[in-house]
Amino acid sequence: MLFTSLLRVFLTRSLKPFIFDHSNRNELDFESLNDLGLYVHIPFCRSLCSFCPYCKEKYNKQRADSYKIALLKEIDLACGKQTKVKMVTSLYFGGGTPALMIDDLKDIIDKLKSYFSIAGGIGVELHPKDIEEETLQKLKAAGVTMVSVGIQSFNEKCLQKLGRNNDSFIEKLDLLSQSGFDVVDVDFIFGIPEQTDEILADDIKTAFDHGATQVSTYPFIDFTFADNAYKPMSEKVKKKMLKSLTTYCSKIGIERTAVWTFAKPCTQKYSSITRDNFLGFGVSATTLLKDSFKINTFSIDGYIRRVNENLLPTSLTLEFTRRQRAVYFLFWSAYALSINPEKFEKLIGIPLNKMFALELFIAEKAGILQKKEDIYEITNKAAYLYHSIEQIYTTAYIDKMWNVSRNEAFPDKIILK
Repeated sequence: MLFTSLLRVFLTRSLKPFIFDHSNRNELDFESLNDLGLYVHIPFCRSLCSFCPYCKEKYNKQRADSYKIALLKEIDLACGKQTKVKMVTSLYFGGGTPALMIDDLKDIIDKLKSYFSIAGGIGVELHPKDIEEETLQKLKAAGVTMVSVGIQSFNEKCLQKLGRNNDSFIEKLDLLSQSGFDVVDVDFIFGIPEQTDEILADDIKTAFDHGATQVSTYPFIDFTFADNAYKPMSEKVKKKMLKSLTTYCSKIGIERTAVWTFAKPCTQKYSSITRDNFLGFGVSATTLLKDSFKINTFSIDGYIRRVNENLLPTSLTLEFTRRQRAVYFLFWSAYALSINPEKFEKLIGIPLNKMFALELFIAEKAGILQKKEDIYEITNKAAYLYHSIEQIYTTAYIDKMWNVSRNEAFPDKIILK
């Protein structure tokens, strides 16, 4: 798309596109990195929701057992050369439906703990059907402290358009909130056909009334490879809904903690993506290092085969220029509504106000950024702008990347212009 190309050229000061190739050095240089997070992808679901773009397939016990063996081996391949146990910020399990491998999660967590000390908690994504007393007890026993449940909406008509059913959501959420987790995040989708501001506000209120500490709201995006029976509402309507949602949360004393996330004051946050660096394990997982971004293959067969050959299952690698890495940092910092110049300089090696002096000047004059003490805060005006840009970025970059990766286990190259 022309917009993403022009924005990329302006911010990176280069005509060079983002080039992902099949190079794989079979090692991850992460021991010296700070603010390092961990992510594990479990790609199995009971059924496949048409609106969900993530890498997944229907659960099969034999398949899951083979996957677990490969996953544990990948962790050893990636971390076996460490000289000491490393401190990391957090560990998140996503999917798919991680609880379908509930009896394997403790083994995976214990394997990671042999290499890492996890400072900030362990989070797991749940399907409402996972919320049963026995499952929650097993999660607690494995060390899980945070959970995120994909409810999408309490409204029957909205759920119908997503191909979902209301499976006693309120009762499930009550049980979850009584189980003693530090964070209970509820995921919602907005922009569903015929959804109104009032329906969305009622969803938010219901979630917080029944124990949620945080809600994450995501715009309905129709990926080119999805099989949605219904199409999202227009971008104009989605932006209006986000504004209405933000106003409503402010009125009821709920804080905006990211562009699409709102939480009770003084509560821990569930956020698997806003890390300066992270290691991803499992099929389709991504790894962000100081100078590179890596994507594991989306093919479970390819993943298992590659790991059994004692090779990391990296499918594509982007070697950052310094300015590209800086733009990536700023993109996700903006999503979390603040930019820390000290962190920027430690990671990039150049002061923020030196590399992006012009951009900072324009942003402050335009009311997009405001400096408070030593931090740049993203204004609500900027958050709505970010919302619009992110959806363009998703269509131009993520949709293309995932579409190719779903069809080729190890693509030769992907160029994002």
